[in-house]
Amino acid sequence: TDAVTRKPVSFATVTYDTEGLRGVLTDTLGRFILEEIPVGRASVVVSCMGYDPVRRSEIQVSSAKEVFLEIVLKESVFALGDVTVRPEINKGEALNKMAITGSRMFSVEEASRYAGGFDDPARLVSAFAGVAANQMTNGISIHGNAPHLLQWRLNDIEIPNPNHFADITILGGGVFSSLSSQVLGNSDFLNGAFPAEYTNAVSGVFDMKLRTGNDRNYEQTIQVGSLGFELASEGPINRAKGSSYLVNYRYSATGLANRIGLMDMGGKVIDYQDLNFNVNLPSERAGTFSIWGTALLDHFKNKYDDRDKWEVLNDRSEMSTDQTMYAVGMSHKIGVKKGWVKTTLGNTYFQEDASIDFYNSDFVLKPNQHFSRTFTNLIFDTSYTRRYSSTFHNKTGVRYTEMFYDMYMDRAPYVDAPMEKLFQAKGSTGLFSAYTAGSWDFAPGFLLNAGLSYQRLLLNKKQTFEPRIAVQWKPTGRNTFSIGYGLHSRMEKIDVFFVRVAGKEVNRNLDFTKASHLTFSYSLRITDEMNLRIEPYYQYLYDVPVAIEGSYSVLNRQDYYTKEALINKGKGKNYGIDITFEKYLSRGYYYMITGTLFDSRYSDAAGNWYDTRYNRHYVLNGVAGKEWMMGRRKQNVLGVNLKCTWQGGDRYSPIDLEGTLAHPDHEVQFFEEDAFSMQFKSIFMASYTVSFKMNKKRVSHEFAIKHINATNTKGYAAHEFNEKTQTVEVNSFAFSIPNICYRLDF
Repeated sequence: TDAVTRKPVSFATVTYDTEGLRGVLTDTLGRFILEEIPVGRASVVVSCMGYDPVRRSEIQVSSAKEVFLEIVLKESVFALGDVTVRPEINKGEALNKMAITGSRMFSVEEASRYAGGFDDPARLVSAFAGVAANQMTNGISIHGNAPHLLQWRLNDIEIPNPNHFADITILGGGVFSSLSSQVLGNSDFLNGAFPAEYTNAVSGVFDMKLRTGNDRNYEQTIQVGSLGFELASEGPINRAKGSSYLVNYRYSATGLANRIGLMDMGGKVIDYQDLNFNVNLPSERAGTFSIWGTALLDHFKNKYDDRDKWEVLNDRSEMSTDQTMYAVGMSHKIGVKKGWVKTTLGNTYFQEDASIDFYNSDFVLKPNQHFSRTFTNLIFDTSYTRRYSSTFHNKTGVRYTEMFYDMYMDRAPYVDAPMEKLFQAKGSTGLFSAYTAGSWDFAPGFLLNAGLSYQRLLLNKKQTFEPRIAVQWKPTGRNTFSIGYGLHSRMEKIDVFFVRVAGKEVNRNLDFTKASHLTFSYSLRITDEMNLRIEPYYQYLYDVPVAIEGSYSVLNRQDYYTKEALINKGKGKNYGIDITFEKYLSRGYYYMITGTLFDSRYSDAAGNWYDTRYNRHYVLNGVAGKEWMMGRRKQNVLGVNLKCTWQGGDRYSPIDLEGTLAHPDHEVQFFEEDAFSMQFKSIFMASYTVSFKMNKKRVSHEFAIKHINATNTKGYAAHEFNEKTQTVEVNSFAFSIPNICYRLDF
């Protein structure tokens, strides 16, 4: 399809190299079929008069499933003299061509191949420059920002956190994603100065897409592993019209084992399941309709340990939580003269009921936290993209979200105290945004992208105008220079606006957190398979909600609730340099080395500056893998992949031992005047994946071991007071899971 109009490109040449160059032409609908390609890795080159050639490599071909490719061609802008045309591939570039700095495409194939990826987008991008991972969850920090400042986006609309047991351990993260690699298509990850269409995000955006199912043949997948049981199916609904479906369901191994009595977890219950689907319905004249969705159900319960084993406060707790999340939508795309219109109607839902109770010293169970949160969003999103000339196109859109909320939280300040109302609200409000962005090839080798966004929160009538601009210069075919600037903003979680202090709502008039991004990028294509990318950046945050007194700032927030009265007088600054050196998968091997040096600081209402909670200062990642073709006909694939991470340790504040002993529960207190001035030692963590795929006629079998944190590296959880030793101890935890799985495709 054409990159701007999304109309089919007819008579494009699609070639591949297998024992001599072979190829086909696309038909009037842009479709093509490549037959008899050997299993393993393949590369495809697409060329057409008037368009820049494109090369798609690292395509994994198996005997059981057809590979569905969606290839977008960008129109050639300038007529030149005699030239040699060479197809290019740059995985560092985003699918969204208006994102030319601080962005990168990530593929489902990478998510399933990279060690430590666990088929999870968040764990996959933790190998990218500028991203720091958490050892215990998939919550990621971008350039020192808190994970909750990241936006999750699916098929053009913002969705709730799509992770199992979301926001419990860390706000913005969870255990692992509910979005299966079976249904995700190639997507974008943006971490700075992103284009005007991305609103309500400060640190970054996961711009994820669901792929389209096979419209020619039925294909099924069964996967069984340590994490759960998974079923996937796709195929045509109407072959003549090209309609198709795609669906994937997963149920947890722990939940299944607990239900049938195969596992005793000592009073603990961990049960989860998820569902993803996409139905594609093209028509001859009315455009293309799609109905899609993702959903999850989570249940967790933890009973207290034996009384003789009590050492810290959490040992005598009972906790239960139930979460439900879904995002469903109906999208419509239709081509119009010189452009196309896309409209989406979406509905998202997040509901959580949870309770935490503690046994006091007399062994009486006391309620400590009881809360229920229900958030329902109705979303309307429409955009119009038009090519006005061969050098200029524009995308303009509006988005409105009606947010319904029904929530309360009762919380006791200590075990023997009665619970108090932290917040309670029921109602609705709206968030409106609009944007326009243009892309102009104004001279040979030069590209200018510029736009303007607007946001307004109807709850308190706060609004913001946000300019975005980026310039790219390609002096040669191998060197690319880019610079981008953007002003970005994000509203707080709805519950924050209704926090009560002394029975009075104190945060109703909070403004957006705002951030100015400045990013410079230099990319050197060393060879067709090797690329170097260097990106210095600077981010200045202001109007940040902070406590009226003390060092609390939402830039450090990790808890699922806040009890503070906040004002928009905080600031922040993040600056550093990201470096990526990558050799793409070819000749059976690949590697990538990424490094980030950075500093992340914030200020309180009084203007005092501190390290942020996520200021690790450095992150270094190494990812590598090798594939061997085996068997008499070289039809089987053995793959070994490794990921290593070395990064600065977690930060914490100095401990106020006197204040801790004075607290009724001996809850650990910290010296706020030196917030996050302490740091644990550096962290080294390694993960690996070993897989073996056997390709048979119309069926394939895959056996794999995917081990996250094979080094059993512990991550900081909290400081806790030990009642037996009368000392403050560090509670650390190692999230180390070997997922042994079998997959059948047919």
